[in-house]
Amino acid sequence: MKIFDISRSLSNDLAPWPGDTAFHFELKWRMAEGATVNVGAVIMGVHNGSHADAPFHFQPGAGTIEQMPLEVYLGDAVVVDLSPKFVNDRTRQITIADIERCAEALVSAPRLLLKTGLWKDSKVFPDWIPVIAPDVTGWLGKQNVRLLGLDLPSVDTIDAKILVNHHALAGAGIAIVESLDLSDVEAGIYHFSALPLRINAGDAAPVRAILWRD
Repeated sequence: MKIFDISRSLSNDLAPWPGDTAFHFELKWRMAEGATVNVGAVIMGVHNGSHADAPFHFQPGAGTIEQMPLEVYLGDAVVVDLSPKFVNDRTRQITIADIERCAEALVSAPRLLLKTGLWKDSKVFPDWIPVIAPDVTGWLGKQNVRLLGLDLPSVDTIDAKILVNHHALAGAGIAIVESLDLSDVEAGIYHFSALPLRINAGDAAPVRAILWRD
């Protein structure tokens, strides 16, 4: 069995969402300085690195991350490689035509992971990301997709004030996982796990996302 770690590494040079609390790890106790053990501490916004969004992130009073059903984040998934489509085009959206070829695979693997290849350096936050076209969420709902994951920091544009795609996906019952690292993964069907940390009343939570095949 080969395991693919598709989590974006959490490190002190990871670029946060502009204005968000950056990830910072520090050893508070150091054996090199005479402590019995090494003990570290972390400061971070919950949207750093690979993470799952809860509806509460964009809708007051909606479900928080510890209320999300864990089975959504565990099961078979389809990886679709869209990276060739964005090499020289910073205007296009992700359309139904880009993903409809995986409709049959989604029947048995109802989690869709989109690989764009656009966020190659985690130290530099992207200045542009493609987003799904307005009719994509409806198509995903008809395919009974349970989760949408992607290798970008958001399913909405970076400058969005109203998170239209977040709201649409939540309305269709589709969970969101953002900032994956799919650079070493080919298109196809995999087993998938991306369980969010159990943060009480959280708007999101980091995940350790992996793919594997038997």
